[in-house]
Amino acid sequence: MYLIEWGLWKLCTESEVERSATEAETNSDKHISDVYETELDEEMHFKRVSKSPRTRGPVFAINDTFLEMRCGASEEKRGLITIATLGGILPMLLTITFGAIAFLYLDIKDPSAISFTSALTTIVMTLLDITLIYLYFRYGFQLTRLEIFTSRHLLIRFNRKTQQVHLHRPQYCGGIVTLPWKSTGSTATYPEDDSLSHGMRLGLVWHPSRTGLPHMESALLGKQGQGGSELRDEWEFIRRYMEEGPDAIPRPRLSTQLPSPIQAFSAQFEGMSRFLRNSSWLFKVILLMVWPAFVILGTAHWVSLMLCWRPRWPKVIREAGLPGKPVPPLTTLADYPPDVQERLLANADRWQLKPGKRPEKEPRSPHARSAKNEARS
Repeated sequence: MYLIEWGLWKLCTESEVERSATEAETNSDKHISDVYETELDEEMHFKRVSKSPRTRGPVFAINDTFLEMRCGASEEKRGLITIATLGGILPMLLTITFGAIAFLYLDIKDPSAISFTSALTTIVMTLLDITLIYLYFRYGFQLTRLEIFTSRHLLIRFNRKTQQVHLHRPQYCGGIVTLPWKSTGSTATYPEDDSLSHGMRLGLVWHPSRTGLPHMESALLGKQGQGGSELRDEWEFIRRYMEEGPDAIPRPRLSTQLPSPIQAFSAQFEGMSRFLRNSSWLFKVILLMVWPAFVILGTAHWVSLMLCWRPRWPKVIREAGLPGKPVPPLTTLADYPPDVQERLLANADRWQLKPGKRPEKEPRSPHARSAKNEARS
């Protein structure tokens, strides 16, 4: 499910009318938290952050040239749109379509039996069918393709020979981009953030001030964390691969890009194994009572994988790092269509850095505020 990636790209490419409507609904023109120059300088570094580099996958390929992993924000929820589409929308469209065709067939087969009522019914059924099909492809298909009839996975490829990072996404989620490795920021660099990692994925960001693009790029990697230092371990795994090579990290187990039922059913429990081990017996009994829901969602997840196709990199990226092959050019604003360029530039102010350092917040408690003032004096 590419809902978050789709939403972020829409945020980057909103038209003036859409942005005004969004700001009117939220009663604010600030959608993105302010980022200060000093914060970006402090948080974006390539120092060692863990003594135990490891990845929880899925890793699709690793060699001396590149490391390829799955990315995407909501794999554990994949299957919900498939259920809605295959269980609700498509049956309704097919029923109305076959009904309209049946009425037309009867009128053509026996013209003498045509009456005003039957002719009116045929016209109404046909118009209703055309209207519903139009509304689905105009408004509904953009949601359907977030999960089925699209690329099977979002991919990220780290090429250590060219020192580049490649993101593979559908066009409606930002498309395929090439970014410099040294402009990569990570959400897992400090131990004090470990408590926030439960249920989260490793986030990588590329700020416009480092890439030259007018918008922010981001990717959420692998599986959900279970707290502790898992996300820092995963970032350290990637960092060491890019900085030191594959010999500096443990060999990961490779996953398949085929539509595996194991991946489909296990995704529902990402980030929960530690919680389930420590949960009470009552909670485990409740889980046993709702197991049919997990079976339905897992089956829908598997179906969605089978109704998608394996993503394929452009030739220049597949050959990047090989002897005598060209280095892929970094993505620039000129790589986008003119209308997309215009919208990206119109929303560039969302990502501007604030100068200096973030001001300290005033304590809410009067006692804490007085203590802070005494410390200052």
